[in-house]
Amino acid sequence: MAAPSRGPRGHKRSHNPRRKRRIYHRRKVCRFCADTSLVISYKDPKSLRYFITERGKITPRRLSGCCAKHQRTLTRAIKQARTIAFLPYVGSVDLR
Repeated sequence: MAAPSRGPRGHKRSHNPRRKRRIYHRRKVCRFCADTSLVISYKDPKSLRYFITERGKITPRRLSGCCAKHQRTLTRAIKQARTIAFLPYVGSVDLR
């Protein structure tokens, strides 16, 4: 009798037909690199709101799709806008 087939890490491979396959998503392209006319400014809270969650947190690079350079600039602009009260530090507070 043959031994069960093993994967690259030595684990047993399961041939379960109901097992989910990994889905590979297309890599997001930095919108600021693609369109050089877009400017990141703390004075424009409408465009910065896209990069913060409902709770007021800054979205990470893997979700926003920005490159490292523009994510740093974006973070700096969001923090500046928070300081002068253009953006909230926290989302809407639910008092019950």
